[in-house]
Amino acid sequence: MPSRTSRALITGATGQIGRAVLTQLREDASVEAIVAARLPEKAAGLGFPVVPFDYDRSETMAPALEGIDSIFLVTGYTVDMLRQSKTLIDHARKSGVKYIVHLGACGADDVEVAHHGWHQFIERYIEWSGIAYTHLRPEIYMENLLGYGGVPIVRKGIIRHYIGAGRMSWVDGEDVAAVAAACLRDPGTHSGKTHRLGYEAKTFYEIAETMTRTIGQTFTYQPLPAEEFLARLRAAGAEPAYMKSAYQNYSNLAAGKAVGADETFDNFRELVGREANTIEGFVDRHRERFVY
Repeated sequence: MPSRTSRALITGATGQIGRAVLTQLREDASVEAIVAARLPEKAAGLGFPVVPFDYDRSETMAPALEGIDSIFLVTGYTVDMLRQSKTLIDHARKSGVKYIVHLGACGADDVEVAHHGWHQFIERYIEWSGIAYTHLRPEIYMENLLGYGGVPIVRKGIIRHYIGAGRMSWVDGEDVAAVAAACLRDPGTHSGKTHRLGYEAKTFYEIAETMTRTIGQTFTYQPLPAEEFLARLRAAGAEPAYMKSAYQNYSNLAAGKAVGADETFDNFRELVGREANTIEGFVDRHRERFVY
């Protein structure tokens, strides 16, 4: 364990996972969390020190990295993640940052999903930089059951999604944050490792059954064509390259071509010291979002 307080810059701190990492570190004396925020006033209520930081303004990066030992690196869902991450890593190397925990995407090294591969290019660039690292590769987030792109996927007992009968491996975002916090507390144990995070494989048909049993109301799954997803997100102005990649992934899942999408892992107790959260527990914890 570190012998002194380590200063960790938390990017994505106003998003779900970054905010959950802050929660994990709030009472931790070994890590001082510093929030990197494009709009510092938006982050002012988080209860942590805030520094101005904008992925699209490289001049904000060196000042934000002053005195920083480690970074929790999160980028948005656009192809710009490649440029943004490279620029931050370059500044981190020059600033003497010692450790990066990178939140990537699911899949093995031979993944063919484009945006999952983008994350792996970022992983390789971190490794080239010479900075110690840990790569996190979460599978599908349970939080996606609450909605995607601001649109609920469960309404009045009907789950609507685009992957047919595809089976995916699920992980609670709070568990991903718990692993990230464990890495930031103890870089020596986790440095040089890739942690894949997914603990329960289910189709949406099976999730509907779990929700029915847990909530005590009937839930059903209505599969939709992946083309509808692509058209809706394009109409909403989402970044086209990323959304085309997500569309192709959904199409592969629906066609049964997404090899390894249902792979699960047994590393969570070793990483965090407890069992991973279950889909049933997640549904129960958020039942007010699902009852109708």
